[in-house]
Amino acid sequence: QVQLVESGGGLVQAGGSLRLSCAASGRTFSSYAMGWFRQAPGKEREFVSAISRGGVITDYGDPVKGRFTISRDDAKNTVYLQMNSLKPEDTAVYYCAARHGTYSTTANEYNYWGQGTQVTVSS
Repeated sequence: QVQLVESGGGLVQAGGSLRLSCAASGRTFSSYAMGWFRQAPGKEREFVSAISRGGVITDYGDPVKGRFTISRDDAKNTVYLQMNSLKPEDTAVYYCAARHGTYSTTANEYNYWGQGTQVTVSS
């Protein structure tokens, strides 16, 4: 089992940047594929990005391609989401998730979730 804690959210102006971090407990972090999802008020949870075990494969949702970058540091049990050129429509609660095996873009295929961190982008 793994516990996930997100940090790095906040209020930023449009065009700005934030870096989210997700720290995981446990000794087997490297065995998990990791994902980031977001949920805005009144909307369904949306895939943002995912990274495979070992960081070989990364994937992004269309709204964030070219602006966001996912990475992981297995020595620190942490996954990151660098968010650049932020837009007001990026405003949401961002969640980190983990799953055994291959990465996925589907939320219900993830086994473990953090509590989320709020990102607000002002226009």
